[in-house]
Amino acid sequence: MPTNVSKATNRRILRRASWLSFWIGALMLLIKAWAWWLTRSSAILSDAAESVVHLAAVTFVVYSLRLAQKPPDEDHPYGHAKISFFSAGFEGGLISIAGVFILYQAVHQWIAGLEPHNLGPGTALTAVALLINGWLGWHLLRLGKKGDSLILVANGKHVLTDAWTSIGVLVGLGLTWATGWMGFDPICAILVALNILWSGARLMWESASGLMDRADPNVQNALIARLDAATEKHGISWHQMRHRHLGDGQWVDFHLVFADETTVRDAHEIASEIEREILDELGAKTVVTTHLEPAEDHERIHGHAPGEAASGTDAHLPD
Repeated sequence: MPTNVSKATNRRILRRASWLSFWIGALMLLIKAWAWWLTRSSAILSDAAESVVHLAAVTFVVYSLRLAQKPPDEDHPYGHAKISFFSAGFEGGLISIAGVFILYQAVHQWIAGLEPHNLGPGTALTAVALLINGWLGWHLLRLGKKGDSLILVANGKHVLTDAWTSIGVLVGLGLTWATGWMGFDPICAILVALNILWSGARLMWESASGLMDRADPNVQNALIARLDAATEKHGISWHQMRHRHLGDGQWVDFHLVFADETTVRDAHEIASEIEREILDELGAKTVVTTHLEPAEDHERIHGHAPGEAASGTDAHLPD
């Protein structure tokens, strides 16, 4: 378990990363707006529009990260980390709006026959923005995964989407510059818009899955393997395992079934050992709750009606 000092340090690192994303996002918007003003390129306009959305989204990220790190209180006894899923959904929604706007502008330019100009300076500015965003996206993803922060991970994915947008823009500008056919510019803008819409939809799906406590199959398999090994080692059984993502960690609960002659002290010691193994598997931010049961009274205590299954994952029930 990290010390209070290390936790505080981790929180500061995550907050600084969110502010770094904000200020670099503002810089990217200025660079891309300048590139669009020089070229009047539909592809560059799509890139600039995505940066407007990114700046709005990262503003919410800064607020969400601060709220997520607040300790539990009387009104929120489980903490505030679920804001992570709202943040990811909000960001995904804004990305999708940007995609629709870019798609509309690209089709309009193509139909109207508008032609970009000053492609050289615009291409150079877009390339600079690509390099900066590529580094920032990698940095945010690395810190978000290390600190188990869904907010920073979502923001990092958004920044990398912005970088992919810039790559698409550069391809369009390069083809337009090389061939002289202006149709490449709106075509690449349309492809960029479709990629942005896909990214936005994926973020919103992740947000909805988290808010609905959709089980992560990787976590599920890891927990089953750990519980099987641990209970077999101690000659006990487990059932009714459940887990949910809190936004910055996992919450796991399950029942352990002991022989009736096992003392409370021994049962508690075994349960604590299994809890520590799960913490090792899923990380220090995991919360583990165990419920201890006597084997002989198991069916009477649970009292399932015929054909009725208990909630959660049932496995290795006692005979």
